Amino acid sequence: MAKAGVQGSTRDREITGARVIVTCPGRNFVTLKIETKGGVTGLGDATLNGRELAVAAYLTEHVIPNLIGRDAGRIEDIWQFLYRGAYWRRGPVTMSAIAAVDVALWDILGKMAGMPLYQLLGGRSRDGALVYCHANGDSIEQASEAVGRYIEQGYLAVRAQSGVPGLAKTYGVTKSKLAYEPAESELPTETVWSTPKYLRHTPKLFERARADHGEEVLLLHDVHHRLTPIEAARLAKDLEPYRLFWFEDSTPAENQDAFKLIRQHSTTPLAVGEVFNSIWDCKGLIENQLIDYIRTTIVHGGGITHVRRIADFAALYGVRTGFHGATDLSPVTMGAALHFDTWVPNFGIQEYMHHTQETLDVFPHDYAFREGRLHVGDTPGHGVGIDETLAAKFPYAPKQLPIARLEDGAMWDW
Repeated sequence: MAKAGVQGSTRDREITGARVIVTCPGRNFVTLKIETKGGVTGLGDATLNGRELAVAAYLTEHVIPNLIGRDAGRIEDIWQFLYRGAYWRRGPVTMSAIAAVDVALWDILGKMAGMPLYQLLGGRSRDGALVYCHANGDSIEQASEAVGRYIEQGYLAVRAQSGVPGLAKTYGVTKSKLAYEPAESELPTETVWSTPKYLRHTPKLFERARADHGEEVLLLHDVHHRLTPIEAARLAKDLEPYRLFWFEDSTPAENQDAFKLIRQHSTTPLAVGEVFNSIWDCKGLIENQLIDYIRTTIVHGGGITHVRRIADFAALYGVRTGFHGATDLSPVTMGAALHFDTWVPNFGIQEYMHHTQETLDVFPHDYAFREGRLHVGDTPGHGVGIDETLAAKFPYAPKQLPIARLEDGAMWDW
């Protein structure tokens, strides 16, 4: 086995095996484990919420056979092989599979070098990564109370969501005290949405939050792609007095030019990109400075190798990172993201939702929350492992994300 502090010989770095581990400790996760001849292993996350088995099959049937015998240290070449060598490029399934390989290889390299991942990337730019949590409630009063509880726990930034009068179920509102997990049934739950009701209600939420908690706390809000561009512009303008840290996913971004309409009407900072999977999804948004934060995740964005390119490109235009970090990303992605956050110069903020205790037991990790920030340890690699014996006790459970319909029954964006 390669010794700490040594990258290992080419022979030691040869990939001898790789396998997919599917487990459900509270929710489904797909993990790729790559093994080398020298005995060093690496982990990558391949979870795609509601479509987990699609990525698992892509890895097992199409990717893993191409890894055997390759040099695990040739991370860039393997990334290019999996991306450029495939006729059918991009898309969430392909890019999540590539990300799993990429993160596992960076994990192996860190272990062989005896260095934490952030050090391989270039060292620290900060001591800890600012994170935001999720406060919600059925009513404005309950949501504001939840904001206060998180402030008491030391959070400096809080996302606020509340139920909307007249709607039975609203995005971001949950009975759980720790996490919002929308994938809750084998077939999609159908929810009802009303844009007019939401537009009337949401400014009142932030008026109350500011009145209750003052100006210091950083407040965020997620629209979850529910608005047309002009509706998003209206709400962004209405929220200006409450100085949000960001206004997230205000409209579907397939049409990147749609954000021009929002931008010209409001100075509320804009964030988007958790469903993006390549630099091409956000190229226009960034170079035209239509957003302030790019949220593309390591797991859905092709891994560290590709997301690093997005972050470097964004830095040229004053756009900062704000990685998605909900519970549909495993602790493997959170660990890798935090190492990236520790290094990347144009860091903005990191989303942080609490996993279940069962998940934390399956994925032991060395990152920790202190005073509003998450801090990574100095374990070689990304610092997250997997207890395979425990993982086997939680079999896959089919779950899909909800859908939304308007009050007249028409399909809408969930």
